[in-house]
Amino acid sequence: MRIHQLPETLINQIAAGEVIERPASVVKELVENAIDAGAGRIEIATAGGGKALIRVIDDGRGMDAEDLQLAVRRHCTSKIDQRLDDIRTLGFRGEALPSIGSVARLTLRSRPADASHANEISLEGGVPSTLKPAAANRGTTVEVRDLFFATPARLKFLKSDRAETAAITEVVRRIAIAFPNVRFTLSGPDRSSIDMAATGEDRLARIGQVLGAEFAANTIALDAVREEVELTGHIGLPTWNKANSLSQYAFVNGRPVQDKQILSAIRAAYSDTLPRGRYPVAVLWITIDPALVDVNVHPAKADVRFRDPALVRGLIIGAIRQALLAEGDRASPSARSDLVRAFSAGQTGGGDDGARAAQGWRKDDAVKLPPGAAWTPAQSPSRPFTSPPPMAAPAFGFGETAQAEFEAAATPSGRYEPDNEEDLSLSHRLGAARAQVHENYILAQTRDGMVIVDQHAAHERLVFERLKTALRQGSVASQLLLLPEIIDLPEDDCDRLAERADELAGFGLVLERFGPGAIAVRETPAMLGEADVAGLVRDLSDEIAEWDSAGGLKDRLEAVASTMACHGSVRSGRRLTREEMDALLREMERTPGSGQCNHGRPTYIELKLSDIEKLFSRR
Repeated sequence: MRIHQLPETLINQIAAGEVIERPASVVKELVENAIDAGAGRIEIATAGGGKALIRVIDDGRGMDAEDLQLAVRRHCTSKIDQRLDDIRTLGFRGEALPSIGSVARLTLRSRPADASHANEISLEGGVPSTLKPAAANRGTTVEVRDLFFATPARLKFLKSDRAETAAITEVVRRIAIAFPNVRFTLSGPDRSSIDMAATGEDRLARIGQVLGAEFAANTIALDAVREEVELTGHIGLPTWNKANSLSQYAFVNGRPVQDKQILSAIRAAYSDTLPRGRYPVAVLWITIDPALVDVNVHPAKADVRFRDPALVRGLIIGAIRQALLAEGDRASPSARSDLVRAFSAGQTGGGDDGARAAQGWRKDDAVKLPPGAAWTPAQSPSRPFTSPPPMAAPAFGFGETAQAEFEAAATPSGRYEPDNEEDLSLSHRLGAARAQVHENYILAQTRDGMVIVDQHAAHERLVFERLKTALRQGSVASQLLLLPEIIDLPEDDCDRLAERADELAGFGLVLERFGPGAIAVRETPAMLGEADVAGLVRDLSDEIAEWDSAGGLKDRLEAVASTMACHGSVRSGRRLTREEMDALLREMERTPGSGQCNHGRPTYIELKLSDIEKLFSRR
């Protein structure tokens, strides 16, 4: 067969294979066109998961008759002219509409603000219709029906209607976060209606619409600049994590991207704070000179290439770690609300006045707070009196004079005034230790509530941070064991550990072969104290085998330090003195990241008195 030029329709169908992968791809392209047209409101309607119908209506600038005819032709666009190194719009290739029209039934209806009527043009299987006048408001309406009817083989690769609808929703959510000044409405018979009102320049409010109201309380703001790259956004506290990476959003010059480099940098920044299989929440905006980033990597425009990827990666990792460091020991407040919900499960108190009345609770006792006002112990309807109430007549039982004098002498909860140096510890953020429960949990009292601390998780984090600091300074002190500890291991594990003996010595762990199938440990890191040496060595051998025999331990510094900290921290079941518990609390307050252990679990939960009173239906 001789070389020949393919028909235009076939060319467009080939291009559609890259640009239009599924209904969500159609929605992405059409919504991006609407935003580039200056729309302030965009309505999206779908049916059959987008396979039967996709309709996008915007109030943008619209197109006149001449532009409308060109819009359905390949590589016709108003967004670029001669250069690809200064792209400031979402679309620029001029492929979307002809690609969609080649595999579906496409109708465009558009009216500019200064026109007396709209115009309409259709494409069916790539064949355009004659332009005709139509009635429409200012803006553009794009209707796509019977997606992939011209290429039925593509339909076999699509998922269920529900899965395709979810993919469309996710695409709109990503674009909505990027453009908070635009109102988005999603509707149709295959979905419940979603309406995201415009929030102007308030990005946090728009993120709350998409990711939930708890986002603001569980995240940290980012604002960093390195050379010609600016990074802003919000990152989640390590203890507020997810089971997948769908809550990670990245935008480059306003363009939503799902770039592997950026996602990898986010993972690396949280590497020592999250458990395996959990993912952080992050919404990042990267602003960079368009000449320093290539968005023309793939027709879908989801990937980008930076001229200096190391600079961008370093900025993301450094900014996130610095933000987590600045937050110190802050833990996610969601843990507190989760605890209250767990205790409140099955209660009828909540807002049930009848149930409260049955418990002796009177509506008049409630203190109604103005919106946004902070709750204080003094506002509690169940607060103790500062002095006994006057008695008109002799009383009996708890009303006896002796009992009244006892109540007057007692320290009222919520009005605590420290009268000695020890009680001044209540002024610390984590309060003063009051008890140890089940030899694992420390109960501490604060001025307006209480704190429950997991002693093992907290101490593990403290040891981990000290180890990291010592390793970076190259000065991990070791302690000589009075008698070497002999550990039996498979021969392969012994070989791996022996090969890494010099590197492990840099971590303060000195070991050597001790005959066949055994390792002798002679020194351990001094800061670990009485560590579980056998468990530590076995875990390290497993991890070295998992990583790669060719890799060095220095590349896994934080992973090794985390394993060592786990085996050298205060164990569950160990009884602590009051002084030890207070010392642990004070060190937690001084140590960055102590709000979560090395595996991402919270090290403490704080309960305010208002939370405790809810549990007893006192509020």
